[in-house]
Amino acid sequence: MSVIAPTAARVTGRKLSALEATGTIVYRNLLVYRRSWLVFVSGFLEPVLYLFSIGIGVGKLIPGFEVDGHLIRYAAFVAPGMLAASAMNGALFDATFNVFFRLRYAKLYDQILATPRTPADIARGEISWALLRGGIYSAAFLLVMLAMGLIDSWLAILALPAALLIGFAFAAIAMGLTTWMRSWQDFEYITLATLPMFLFSATFFPLSAFPAWLQWIVQCTPLYRGVVLCRELTTGHVTWASGVSVVYLMALGLLGTAIVRRRLAALLLK
Repeated sequence: MSVIAPTAARVTGRKLSALEATGTIVYRNLLVYRRSWLVFVSGFLEPVLYLFSIGIGVGKLIPGFEVDGHLIRYAAFVAPGMLAASAMNGALFDATFNVFFRLRYAKLYDQILATPRTPADIARGEISWALLRGGIYSAAFLLVMLAMGLIDSWLAILALPAALLIGFAFAAIAMGLTTWMRSWQDFEYITLATLPMFLFSATFFPLSAFPAWLQWIVQCTPLYRGVVLCRELTTGHVTWASGVSVVYLMALGLLGTAIVRRRLAALLLK
């Protein structure tokens, strides 16, 4: 659906600020999804079901894990991992499948560039929308964690900004990679990358379960950095690793945004 939100700036010809231009792209997506709210519900349910089936079910068999000298209940250990995965999945869907369709088939971005918009505006707008979607999933999941008594620290109020940072990193990098994709089959590479991260980023068991050489590889993955950040905030046991995660995810998001801007300019301004 190629809806471009009307603004006073389009009528008067006034040049939009970066924030206003980004807002028009986000508003366009809001108009498209205003009758498709069930899509958001389905995306939120997946991590909740994982939490119930694994966090609660397996939690009856495993009392918990010791992390940095602190014993953490198994459900409280798994829940932050699901929170980080929820932010990742929410951002990825829009930054990959939807962006690919708008770019290659709907030619939406060509239409947007016929207005006073730039590839940078499109990059910021689409990444912001993907981040917003991931943030909605994460906020709802945090409420579930609170209702289940899986939050052990007031620092958990920072878990939502942390989830937004995770969404920003994944949305930016994923959208950048999507600009190189030629067909729907290429999305198998996205699954090939995200599924191992979901399973082995200390989501269901601590990093110490891996051999030393594999621990170094896992610690370099963005989802692991997100899991560490969310887990330390919700349990209240914050270490230097959270600072590393913040810097890592922010740098990844900024790098991805720069790539998207350059790629869209190369593809659309020929």
